Amino acid sequence: MMDKANRLLRATVLLTAIGSMAIASPAVEASLSIVSRAAIPTATAASALRTQAVASSLVDVTSGRRLSEENGDREMRIASLTKIMTAIVAIENGRLEDVVTVSPGAAGKEGSSLYLKAGEKIKLGNLLYGLMLRSGNDAATAIAEHVGGSLDGFVYLMNRKAEELGLAHSHFANPSGLDQEGHYSSANDLARLTAYALHDKTFSSIVSTKVKTAPNPHDKWEYKWVNKNKMLFQYDGADGVKTGYTKKALRCLVSSATRNGQQLVAVTLNDRNDWMDHRRMLDYGFSAYPLQTVIKKGEVVAGYPFVTVSDFRYPFAAGEREKLRIRIVPAASNTIDYAFGDRGKLNFRLNDQPIGSIGLVALKPEASGAGSD
Repeated sequence: MMDKANRLLRATVLLTAIGSMAIASPAVEASLSIVSRAAIPTATAASALRTQAVASSLVDVTSGRRLSEENGDREMRIASLTKIMTAIVAIENGRLEDVVTVSPGAAGKEGSSLYLKAGEKIKLGNLLYGLMLRSGNDAATAIAEHVGGSLDGFVYLMNRKAEELGLAHSHFANPSGLDQEGHYSSANDLARLTAYALHDKTFSSIVSTKVKTAPNPHDKWEYKWVNKNKMLFQYDGADGVKTGYTKKALRCLVSSATRNGQQLVAVTLNDRNDWMDHRRMLDYGFSAYPLQTVIKKGEVVAGYPFVTVSDFRYPFAAGEREKLRIRIVPAASNTIDYAFGDRGKLNFRLNDQPIGSIGLVALKPEASGAGSD
């Protein structure tokens, strides 16, 4: 373990390299709060990429930074991209081991189907694979009825989640994405939703699966579901997410990919050339906005007995990193949190816009070596 002097020197070099460190009083800094994902600014070069979509959006999952958009807030039909919300709501509100009984209404749901039978019993976890890999509308309905108690109950949970995530241009009317009045979202909202969902290990595991088998209680053969998302088979690093199509929404796609520790989400709505556009979007994001580590967990802030509680990583365009500014916001010393080691936070700003924060805790004293020879 490096000694305290070496850690302080390392932090000094680091902070000098990435930008000026301004120290302000708590009163001055009180207005700087932790930035929410909804408030993270769009990249200055966001208009640089063009697709054949009516609307598109590209975001970095770690930071939430939007790297590109076209008509990103336009409210549009989204077809089965709806099932991204259906899946994350079910994961957060249900139990994967629950056994779901398929209702006649679910079994008879129109559109893409797993061909479930009325009365069939299947685990919620397996239904989620059928939902996301094969886009089963019967699965969506069965999941909604089980988790929400009814379709209306589940739709309420969907819209509550949308409000919680700040999806201002989204409203859900069903769990499947079939065309219906009052059912819509936007490319930017879907990108934000997907970035949120990908932080859930169950969700990310499901949407990255190429082929899934599941027990079939009514026949000798098992269910075998091959993912409709061609990106998983054709793009290096692809790890999600969902296809969609209806006659009114036309071709819709959300994809994700991870390279060199950076995960991106691309969204296109009404795009006749979506597979090619998604390759271009992801290539652009990885090359133009590589994710960089600014500060690592455990770094000591130069001149202060403070240690960072987490990494701070951010996707910078060429020439941006030197514009980064970092401020210490000290914690009030008369609080319980302070007594337990809280020392405030580091606020990060780029182009005079807040882009994130990480916490600071008190540096623990080095072992004194008492009792040794």
